[in-house]
Amino acid sequence: MSSLNAKTINMQGEKVGEIKLPAEIFGLEIKHDLIYQAVISQKSSNRIPYAHTKDRSEVRGGGRKPWRQKGTGRARHGSTRSPIWIGGGVTFGPRNERNFDKKINKKAKRKALLMVFSSKFRDKELIVVDKLELEKGKTKTIDLFIKKIIKKPNALIISSNKNVIRASKNLPYLKTIGINSLNVIDLLSFKYLILSQESIKKIKETYVSSI
Repeated sequence: MSSLNAKTINMQGEKVGEIKLPAEIFGLEIKHDLIYQAVISQKSSNRIPYAHTKDRSEVRGGGRKPWRQKGTGRARHGSTRSPIWIGGGVTFGPRNERNFDKKINKKAKRKALLMVFSSKFRDKELIVVDKLELEKGKTKTIDLFIKKIIKKPNALIISSNKNVIRASKNLPYLKTIGINSLNVIDLLSFKYLILSQESIKKIKETYVSSI
C-alpha cells in the first residue's frame, strides 16, 4: 500500500486536515484465514450450551426396585431411572458442561484484529475525526453527524466519551465500543469504522506494542 494518508474531519463533517496512519495497524497484508480463525474462536467462546439432558443420576424417582428379582417372568430391573425405561435418564444426550472454546494464539488474535483495521482502510470504510467529543449526550446530534458523512448509516464508533456512548445507544445502525473491548466480530459487523486521532494512538499503544 503506497500511501497511508487519511483525511480528518470535524464533528460538523467538514474536512480539517490529513493524518498519516501507522503502517503497523492500517498497512498490513490481509490474511483472511487468520481473520476467520479469530471469528470462529470468538463465536465459540461466546456460545452457551443451553441443551441439557438428565442422566440416570438426575432423574426423579426410581429409588425403589420395580419388582422382585425372580419369579415374575419379567426381565430384572433395578430402577425406573434406567435409560431403557420411558422417563428414565438419557444416554449420551447433550450436556450443559460442554466446552465449545476454540483456542487461538493471543498474538495471532491481535494480528487478526489489526488486519481488519487494514481492511477497513483499504476498502475506504475508515472515517477519522479530529476530536470525537460531544458536549451533551443528545441522540439527534450524533444522528445528524453520521447521516451527513455516510449515505447509508451502519457504523461502529471507537470512543470512551460518555456523551458519545449515551447519544449512540438509541440508534440501531450505530454502536460505540471502547479501545479495551475491541474485537473482530464487532469490527466486521458494521460497514464503517469511525474513530478519532487520539484513539489511533491508543490502539497502537494497546495492541501493537504487545505483538
